Amino acid sequence: MSAWLAAFLFTELVETPIYVRALRDDREGRRAGEAAQAGRGRAIATAFAASALTHPIVWFVMPELIPGDYMIMVAVAELFAVVVEAAWLWAFGLRRALLWALFANAASVCLGLLSRRIFGWP
Repeated sequence: MSAWLAAFLFTELVETPIYVRALRDDREGRRAGEAAQAGRGRAIATAFAASALTHPIVWFVMPELIPGDYMIMVAVAELFAVVVEAAWLWAFGLRRALLWALFANAASVCLGLLSRRIFGWP
């Protein structure tokens, strides 16, 4: 469970800021004062939830559904994550949600593999 938690936290640290930026720039725009703070809170919650919805399924369910070749399972799991996260973000009004989801997931996978190679974490 600690391995999953580390991977989940890493994923959130990478993907949430990407999604927040996309949501704030695309939907909320740049506003001053209290309205901007409320928009930021909604964007953070929406962004965090995107990966929170998919990560447990990718980690715990996909290896059971797609046994065998690890790289095939990873490819299918990441495709699942991109599509579901894009649908989630699109439901909250993000234009080009599929491109943002592809970018965020590619960033978390690549940085995660690099971090594991260099630091042994996550």
